[in-house]
Amino acid sequence: MGHALVLGGGGVAGIAWEIGLLAGLDEAGLPLREADLVVGTSAGSVVAAQLASGLPLAELLARQVDPAKQAPEIPATVDPERMAAIFAYGQENPPDRAALRRQIGRIALLTDTVSETERRKVIEARLPVDAWPAEQGLFIVAVDANTGEGRVFDRDSGVSLVDAVAASCAVPGIWPAVTIGDTRYIDGGVRSGENADLAAGHEVVLVLQAMKLPGVTDLDEQVESLRGQGSTVLVVKPDEDVVAAMGLNPLDPTVRTPVAQAGQRQGAALAAEIAAFWH
Repeated sequence: MGHALVLGGGGVAGIAWEIGLLAGLDEAGLPLREADLVVGTSAGSVVAAQLASGLPLAELLARQVDPAKQAPEIPATVDPERMAAIFAYGQENPPDRAALRRQIGRIALLTDTVSETERRKVIEARLPVDAWPAEQGLFIVAVDANTGEGRVFDRDSGVSLVDAVAASCAVPGIWPAVTIGDTRYIDGGVRSGENADLAAGHEVVLVLQAMKLPGVTDLDEQVESLRGQGSTVLVVKPDEDVVAAMGLNPLDPTVRTPVAQAGQRQGAALAAEIAAFWH
């Protein structure tokens, strides 16, 4: 079934890194946006939607690097250790992952945040076009805040791309759950930081893992499963320069320029390796 590009979560810093990396690869002659399937989770859903807009990657990069072109953001602070505590990862982790997701959903629904309307405006500003791609497969992942069940939005779901991305980016404890129909949704990262398992059946799967919470092994398990089903899988993570540029708060909008630039350099450095894998 061809090639799949999996874009993981990681806040505004993750968006900047993924766009920068993809731009660096694109400049080297590797247009990964042409993948048969793109799976986007949280920050990755924003990048996936931006790729689907058709804007050149050079322009998408400029929207990260140039302060005059950057979308307005609501400043927020997230501590990875606090997020790990909310997600309850570690030795005391409940054995039932569905129960854990419902627990996170309850936290999200009870947290006082900015309004859905205010947050949706941020998502709208991030997306050049509110339209699903006509031919390419695009999956945007969110989680039902009440049941803990994952939801995969696509062009046949009857949901606007902006709403799907807003739901996928609804970090529990930070941003409001998103109302779609009679259901409220939270961040797709509650199901999995990358949701690489949704690329099952594709021969080549490239995963961009922008951020990893302590103790989380979902991606390792999914990669092992994909390989067991015959897929060739490569996971790319931020290099040292990118990590340094990201700092400690992935939701800090001020890191976008240095992170995107570092990501672009990393993409150029990895171009030959990823091209050999992709082809």
